[in-house]
Amino acid sequence: MRLFRLAKIVSVSLRFGLDRMVLDADASGRLARIWHLVYFWRGFSEPRAVRLRRALESLGPIFVKFGQMLSTRRDLLPTDLADELALLQDRVPPFPTEQALAVLEGFYGKPIDTVFDDFERTPVASASVAQVHFARLPDGTEVAVKVLRPGIERVIEHDLALLDAAALLLEKIWPEGRRLKPREVVAEFSKYLHDELDLMREAANCSQLRRNFKDSSLLIVPEVYWDWCGRKVMVMERMHGVPISQTPALLAQGTDLTALSRAGVEIFFTQVFRDGFFHADMHPGNIFVHQDGRYIALDFGIMGTLNEVDKSYLAQNFLAFFQRDYRRVALAHIEAGWVPAKTRVDEFEAAIRTVCEPIFDKPLKDISFGKTLLRLFQTARRFEMEVQPQLVLLQKTLLNIEGLGRQLDPELDLWKTAKPFLERWMDEQIGWRALVHGVKEEAPAWAGTLPQLPRLVHQALSDAPRQQAAQQQRLDQLAAGQRQQGWLLALVGAAAAAVLALELYRLFG
Repeated sequence: MRLFRLAKIVSVSLRFGLDRMVLDADASGRLARIWHLVYFWRGFSEPRAVRLRRALESLGPIFVKFGQMLSTRRDLLPTDLADELALLQDRVPPFPTEQALAVLEGFYGKPIDTVFDDFERTPVASASVAQVHFARLPDGTEVAVKVLRPGIERVIEHDLALLDAAALLLEKIWPEGRRLKPREVVAEFSKYLHDELDLMREAANCSQLRRNFKDSSLLIVPEVYWDWCGRKVMVMERMHGVPISQTPALLAQGTDLTALSRAGVEIFFTQVFRDGFFHADMHPGNIFVHQDGRYIALDFGIMGTLNEVDKSYLAQNFLAFFQRDYRRVALAHIEAGWVPAKTRVDEFEAAIRTVCEPIFDKPLKDISFGKTLLRLFQTARRFEMEVQPQLVLLQKTLLNIEGLGRQLDPELDLWKTAKPFLERWMDEQIGWRALVHGVKEEAPAWAGTLPQLPRLVHQALSDAPRQQAAQQQRLDQLAAGQRQQGWLLALVGAAAAAVLALELYRLFG
């Protein structure tokens, strides 16, 4: 079966001329000329990026998802390929309702009509990994039921094995292959896919985001109904809203698009700098708008996390970049450990200035945060920076947010909207607020330690003479050892001198 699938991949690659992308990288051009003679009848009018997108669409949903993931790796891919792959849509025909019912009844152990008061047989959304049906719980609550596609695990393992084999081959025959690290990219893709296969993980992500934005005036996150959830089934609150891509419908319900675009930026920076936990798949299909103007988030399979080092790195970079403090940008990379400590700051600063200074010919509102981050990544790669997966997800999400924001309001000044968040966050990390926050964080530990403090002090004072005696004994032993070594060296020296004297006497009488 795998051989047939591999044969199809090779056939599709030849049909869309993907072999030319590899052959064109041969600097000598000899291999390309021979190959063109063999396939002399082929001609391609479409650009290589379009041919690659169409080839992935022909190979099926797992390859489509792989192309979507590749489009986020703009630090590795040429711009034309990344832009075209970003157009891939994860849309596949729904699987039969009978199969969905079999999965649900196998999980619940009883007929579906005894689990739900009503279950709509026609799915409302379908993707490569799962599809969604609307239903109603016995108490009348409207819910959305997400069901994993039957047999998808086998399909994924099969295609991942082929992708890994293709990546290994690419590393061996393509000069650029090792730089692009195809096997590492496939391993990263494998992790994302396996995360999406566990709907309990997605439910937990949804629950965490809902808790982070409880009572928010900007974002609505559906409630998860845990009693109905499992690894292959997720049941959450049904959301009512207008897809964010349907601008006429938004205007018809009275939504303020300018306020909506700014709210999107505020939500993103709140997730990143307040929570360090952000929705990393915010394409238009996953965002609705409620009648009251709040965002509605859906699909929580891919989430990004940032630690304090990541957040500090990002805030310092953005603030320093827009202040044209390129030395601070360079130092932020080194202090975060993203580039080696041995890196010369002046050389790194000069490289960043060369790349970033031309950007400031544009008005601030026209400067792309996502592309700025990408430029920093690309420059830092020359100084041995390994781009972290969480930062790649962040860059992808930032590009999505920018695109959505400027689609809603072409005059959106992302910097003006984001700057207060960055400055406030930096103030909270460095100023008196940071001190108060640190005290609050450590107070529970102090509360447990303070009552023990007198006993610990008494114990330390009591142990001090004994520790000093033990330390003095170790020093005496070390001194004795050193004296012994000195005597041995003296004896060896004397013996050597005696041997030398005897040799001299023998030679010269």
